[in-house]
Amino acid sequence: MALNALGMALSELGCRESEPQRLNEAIEVYQAALDACGEDHASAIWASAQNNLGNALQELGARETGTERLSEALAAKRAALGVTDREREPLYWATAQNNLGNTLLLLGQRTGEAHWLEQAVAAHRAALAERPRLRVPLDWATSQSNLGNALFSQGETECSPDLLENAVSAYSAALEEDLRNTAPLQWASTQNNLGLTLMVLGQRETDVARLEAAVAAFRAALEVLDRDGTPIAWAETRENLGNALQVIGSRTGETHLLEEAIAAYRDALQGFPQGRLPLKWASAQHHLGNALRVLGEHKLGTADLEDAVAALHAAREERRREVVPIEWARTQDHLGLALFALGIRTEDMRLVEEAAAAYAAAALELTRERAPLDWALTRNNLGVALQTLGSQSNGTGRLQEAAKAYRDALEVFTAEDAPFYRDVIQSNLAATLALIEARGGGTAPP
Repeated sequence: MALNALGMALSELGCRESEPQRLNEAIEVYQAALDACGEDHASAIWASAQNNLGNALQELGARETGTERLSEALAAKRAALGVTDREREPLYWATAQNNLGNTLLLLGQRTGEAHWLEQAVAAHRAALAERPRLRVPLDWATSQSNLGNALFSQGETECSPDLLENAVSAYSAALEEDLRNTAPLQWASTQNNLGLTLMVLGQRETDVARLEAAVAAFRAALEVLDRDGTPIAWAETRENLGNALQVIGSRTGETHLLEEAIAAYRDALQGFPQGRLPLKWASAQHHLGNALRVLGEHKLGTADLEDAVAALHAAREERRREVVPIEWARTQDHLGLALFALGIRTEDMRLVEEAAAAYAAAALELTRERAPLDWALTRNNLGVALQTLGSQSNGTGRLQEAAKAYRDALEVFTAEDAPFYRDVIQSNLAATLALIEARGGGTAPP
């Protein structure tokens, strides 16, 4: 019992620090506690130590590349759940289900495999069934928030606005409890995750109301999070705030929002040391590159665009295809955007060709079945590059390919679910078809 309690203290400290030392110490202590239990694997202490070991492994796995730690965490949590009786210990069983759901969610996010996300949603719904609000309001709110996380990831993967709206409802339900006073860090986390979901929904819509609501949610979370006390959560939320500001700035042309986004990403990079948190560092670097590219498109010269290309190259070095294929592909796609913008600014069609190649590489992992929204965006981006190349050459071959890419994207972006994206792509397709017709190529085949 003492070893288990010591492990919990070390884990709590380790979760708040960027260095992994405390978490590694916690894992050793939990393993010692399990050894001390001997063969009594049905004891409450053994189950608690297994569950806590899984949590520590999960925290390390979230910071590292690959899935080895997360798989170990999953095994530990399933072992704990296997010896927990739902009828005799419903609240503890619900806690074990909740923790299992969190690990399944991370595995789904890391691998892009939908079955992990489906299992995560099921686990959190099961936990919620044994956490009645009147009896355990804080636990109920925790399960609502975690269910929102799983629904959000599933909604993104399946390109489902309904699942995303369900996630918003789950987060809003969690915030009905007075979490800011009773559990401020959990309140901040829920605000941050609500902001993420609102941002994804807002990106599909023509106005910026949801995006502005996302900014408000991130700013609210940052009122609680502290750069010194909670450096990782603070850096993650600063990065998310940057993302929302970047989308609004790119829509409205307000460069001060883009500059604020860039400052937010640079803050996040300070909280994500490259050597210790490579994937988080790469994520912030990726988003920094995007913001620099958008800012560069609104300014004269090429300095910001060149910095954008450099930032995305750096992000890709950490987001290796064999480790995080989906993230690698997204960086490939955005590297293509930066190369394209730089090629247009310098009138260097070789860079536009490189952009088209980057989009084609991204499509190797961002397939329609695996990530329909990303696939459709990449098809649109490829269409823009092909349209540009086709307009600079004779014939209509490249233009026909561009029209096909746009039509592919429009199969995903419906007028009901994604009006903003659909309007943009319809406009691109119309311009391409007009150019084909002007060259006497007739209408592009569907």
